[in-house]
Amino acid sequence: MILSNKNAIVYGAGGSLGGAVAKALAAAGARVFLTGRGLSSVQRTADAILAAGGSAEADVVDGYDEKAIHDHIEKVVQKVGVIDISFNAVGVDVKQNMPLVEMTVEDFVSPVTLTMQTQFLTAKVAGKVMMKQGSGVILTLTATPGGIGYPYTSGFAPACCALECLSKNLAAELGVYGVRVVNIRSGGSPDSRVFSEAIVSNPEVMKGVIGKMKGDTMLKALPMMADIAGVAVFLASDMAGKITGVTVDVTCGTTAGLNYRVQAKAQVLPVLG
Repeated sequence: MILSNKNAIVYGAGGSLGGAVAKALAAAGARVFLTGRGLSSVQRTADAILAAGGSAEADVVDGYDEKAIHDHIEKVVQKVGVIDISFNAVGVDVKQNMPLVEMTVEDFVSPVTLTMQTQFLTAKVAGKVMMKQGSGVILTLTATPGGIGYPYTSGFAPACCALECLSKNLAAELGVYGVRVVNIRSGGSPDSRVFSEAIVSNPEVMKGVIGKMKGDTMLKALPMMADIAGVAVFLASDMAGKITGVTVDVTCGTTAGLNYRVQAKAQVLPVLG
């Protein structure tokens, strides 16, 4: 297993994508330390990992509280000695689907502020530990609006751009210590909790929404949570040991160009006989 003997901390492990990445890291051999604001959802993720034969521990940690983050990572270091992987999947509430000119400044700025607060704090604390070790990987997560102009995404889009900038700059500062920092840019995963709940409550509307999202991609598909988790496992492994300071795009090609006009032609088979 490519992450054997690695120790990983996952913030926001009670969420659907945070949980998926945590399970993938554990399946690849990592010992995972799961955190979240509430214990029940984080413990469910830990229990699933343990049931599958992996190693996991759950703790309550507020991803916006520097002391809580610091105290937890110190506890983990005392227990296992080294922190190899830090991944922050803490969710942030965002008011979307409305024009920017109609938003309040509070609704626009809030997701930027909250995203940068939690991502900066967890990266800062992990970075200090990893600098002393001379190794480690810090992974961050953004979405499609980080790479293209995307209407009606309000403060979420600049939050993604800001986080991608933080990841790149942090990589530039920590690289000399042997620490890598990589951002993953995801497209919307239809099997994530936010999409799954919307599909259940508004199936016909979401069918059209997902169809349009797929139409914008080069692959005419959307990345599932397993796709994002698989990329996280690879980036956390020694196989990606020379990858740092970049955003790895897992949007099925959306941010390289909007392809809603392109449709596959029917395959024409040759006439035999």
